[in-house]
Amino acid sequence: MKLRRGFKTFAENLALHIREALGKTAFDPLDPRELAHEMEIPILSLTEFAGNGVSPQSLRRFTHEEPGDFSALTVVLGEQRLIVENPTHFHGRRTNSLAHELSHVLLGHDPHRSTVANGSRLWDREQEREADWLAGELLVTRRAALQIVRQNIQEVRAAAHYGVSVPLMRWRLNHSGARTQVERERNYRRRKRLR
Repeated sequence: MKLRRGFKTFAENLALHIREALGKTAFDPLDPRELAHEMEIPILSLTEFAGNGVSPQSLRRFTHEEPGDFSALTVVLGEQRLIVENPTHFHGRRTNSLAHELSHVLLGHDPHRSTVANGSRLWDREQEREADWLAGELLVTRRAALQIVRQNIQEVRAAAHYGVSVPLMRWRLNHSGARTQVERERNYRRRKRLR
């Protein structure tokens, strides 16, 4: 994941600052719903729009026929924000999707249209990468990832503790550098014992 220089450190510090403001340590699970509440951003389920402008066919498509196509999105009206989520996704994916949407807001990303007239999706690759990274850092900090690897905690158990999906946990353990750092630490200790 290519990110602008210094962004990972910035995101790590921002996540720690946000956690501190919420009364959480780097090792506590973070529920993005709590963060959304503090940011005064309502979260609505896609099903809440049934009969309010969303056709039954569209609702069925996104919740039953092709539920993987839509996780969450942020609706922007002036300074107001609203997140709409897909309730059919499992808890871990919804947690990540909400953290991702909140990350766009925290990073001050400019809102833009999500589709064009033919239905094709639009996205800013750099902003999406930044939101992915910050969401991961908010949910499983680098410090937490290091602790998980140092204590040999299984990915499934760690994911359950943090309320995230196993793929997200694996991604954080790999891409935060936690596994590489801990392996270097262990190799250093082994070499030191052999001297």
